[in-house]
Amino acid sequence: MYSHGADSLIKQARDIQESELQKFYSRLVKLLQGKELGHEAVDSLQRLHLILSATKYTRTLPPELQKRVQSLLSSPKEHFQVLSSAVLRETLPLSGQEGNYNQENISQLNTHAAALLLSQAGSRADLSSLCAQLLRSLESRQSEGPAHSLTHTLPILNTILTLSPECLTADHVTLLSKKLVDWLRYASITQGGGASSGGFFTGPRSRQPVPTAELDGAVSGDFFTVLCVGQGFTEDQWMNVYSFSMLRHWLLTYHSVSSGNGTADIANRLQLSLSLSHSFSNDDRSEVDGSVVSMVSATSSSGRLLPPKERLREKSFQYCLRLIEQSDRKAHKKTDTDLQKACLVEAVCILDCVCEEDASLVFRAFPCIKALFGRLSSDLSFARVLLPIAQFYLNHGEMAAVDCESVWKLVFGRFPAELFNDHFLAHELLRFLRLNLKSLQHRVPQYTRSFPNLLKFLAWDSPAVVDDFVDLLPSLVTAGTAVELLHTLLDLPCLSATLVLQVRSTCLPISEPGGRGLQSPDAYRNPSFRGLFLFLLRGDAGSGDTIDRLSTLHELLAETADWPRVVQCAQTVPLLLHIFFNTVITGADEKLLSHLILVMLERSSLLLNIPEYSKEIHRVFSSHLLRFCKLRPSLVVDQSHELLEFAGATANVYSKEEIYTHVVWVLGEYLSVSCDSRCSVGLITSCFEALEAVLFEITSSVPPPGADCPAPRVITTLMSTLAKLASRSHDLIPRVSLFLSKLRTLTRGGSVAWCSDEEDLVAIVTRGEELWSLLKAPGVAQSVLTPPPHVTTPQWHRDTNVAMPLRLRALTSLTHSQ
Repeated sequence: MYSHGADSLIKQARDIQESELQKFYSRLVKLLQGKELGHEAVDSLQRLHLILSATKYTRTLPPELQKRVQSLLSSPKEHFQVLSSAVLRETLPLSGQEGNYNQENISQLNTHAAALLLSQAGSRADLSSLCAQLLRSLESRQSEGPAHSLTHTLPILNTILTLSPECLTADHVTLLSKKLVDWLRYASITQGGGASSGGFFTGPRSRQPVPTAELDGAVSGDFFTVLCVGQGFTEDQWMNVYSFSMLRHWLLTYHSVSSGNGTADIANRLQLSLSLSHSFSNDDRSEVDGSVVSMVSATSSSGRLLPPKERLREKSFQYCLRLIEQSDRKAHKKTDTDLQKACLVEAVCILDCVCEEDASLVFRAFPCIKALFGRLSSDLSFARVLLPIAQFYLNHGEMAAVDCESVWKLVFGRFPAELFNDHFLAHELLRFLRLNLKSLQHRVPQYTRSFPNLLKFLAWDSPAVVDDFVDLLPSLVTAGTAVELLHTLLDLPCLSATLVLQVRSTCLPISEPGGRGLQSPDAYRNPSFRGLFLFLLRGDAGSGDTIDRLSTLHELLAETADWPRVVQCAQTVPLLLHIFFNTVITGADEKLLSHLILVMLERSSLLLNIPEYSKEIHRVFSSHLLRFCKLRPSLVVDQSHELLEFAGATANVYSKEEIYTHVVWVLGEYLSVSCDSRCSVGLITSCFEALEAVLFEITSSVPPPGADCPAPRVITTLMSTLAKLASRSHDLIPRVSLFLSKLRTLTRGGSVAWCSDEEDLVAIVTRGEELWSLLKAPGVAQSVLTPPPHVTTPQWHRDTNVAMPLRLRALTSLTHSQ
């Protein structure tokens, strides 16, 4: 885990003697008394941190050293703040100072001191005390204390809110809500930092207050927001920015704090709803003295009569609408354009939060959201902004009775089709789907039909999104989509290769690093094959189950089998197939299961030739074929023709050992009158003859060129199945017995061409002798090879007609002490 040098240092730190440690403490105290602290102090503090953290025991520093290190928290050099905070977090506070958060500590607050205060809070009471001190510092005027501490107060309050929201009391919530309203809505609109217009005359009289500007350079005519710019910012403007950054988190979590009288809260909400219908705001400071009045301020409701929570909700609403208005301005810098996008995301999310709390705001917000969607929907560079808009439509579209069709066409259509290689969008879109899974299933019919598009994210970057699709895939499986979805999952490596070809054809020359030309790009551009690739790239389900010329497509993409994306994609398909079949089997009818069995038999030979891919798919098919037939044994009779056709093909013995073995076993196990009354003697005989021909052929000839010897399991399964079928139709017993006797005679001469291992050959012969012996007594053979259900699942301990329960009770009384 550690290098040899690091391991040695940790061992030295753990083995340090107490006397040596005290001497080190004394030297460090003298060193920290100096006015100028240099590299030696840094090295000593680093060594102290290693000594303290190398042991599992928490140490206590000498009081003088503790105070010296604590004083470094307010050092102007940040590396001393970092080191002192790290050291103090490994120590116990001095006696009597546990949870002692005084005004001096709060006034010296910075990022690292805040982290230390949180780490030393040992209980909810400590956190509550810290909250009280922080909120008391917010109540004081800026002239009463250091102004710089305020910029660190909100982040630490936000952290406490995350860790333990119950530490805030109702009074705390009221106070903080009032302060957030003041910072969000009434921050100064003039630039801070002594902004000057410059020029020759720069005396005090020329330094007039300069208003903040919009991102396009225009003078800001309304209240200050995070999208206002200037050469400097005042303290309340910085608090405006901090308040907006934590606003959504605050709105989502302050409900966990007791709000007192619930009836009064309901009355206040009703009053707010009534006031919204006929009142306008007259308390906004931006509307006095003839300043430019925005649409946001003109439509705001009166806030004087509102409680703090409702007032904060209203001002948050106004703030977000102003941000949306500001985002329509053309920014001069690209960084400002990115800032606009980030603020739009946050603004729409906050609007969603306040509309969830107060449904009356939905009707005020939707015109703005709808206009914003219309403005951004044609520009896919705003895709990450459009996802929160889609969330807003999903949450409130039904209440507002608006048409959401265009939104879902964008989210499930253009986004995956054109932005499948955008990693951030993939993460956020799939997260959106996971969070809203139930709503999408019931209210958005486009969702289940969009799986060909959504799977492009998986085909492009399987390792990053496979966890998302493990959760999403069951919701995409319906009776109408199951068959097409199965084909699509099996063609996922082909889709991955096609996406790579699509990207390379648009932005890079398609060639390998070595310069060897590829055939697949030419096929991708060839009009005669274009339909194959367009089917893979389709956006909606319903245009067909699969491709007629799959073998042709696999030949065209043969050289892509070793591309990293294709290989990674192929590795995820077996997992997804397991999830698919587990979902299907919970509610599928017999007709669908029959169709899926046909697909499994057909697609077992139509897979992209990737090493180990076909074997893994066959293994998945085999296990779920057994589950299907065990659940519905009548499926074997329903699909007997296709199963016999598959089992009667000798080539499948060598190329599809896994699934072939299980198909043969299923035929022998469930082709019986006890499983389905439609099973006739003629059907059993035809199955017997087909399997007999295969077994005779593989045991009387050498394997085809390039093929291995048939697996012993295949041969023994064929023998057992023939014996089972013969036990149900006694006319077939002589034929099986004759074959088994010939097999024993044939192997006495030594090795045979169809089995290369002597131990395997012995096992095959032994199994043949057992079956031959059983078939000498047909009645016994049938009961052994095909036992009735009450034998395979005995419940004798519950049967009162036999002596077993009495014996069990007697044994229990003997083995348990009285």
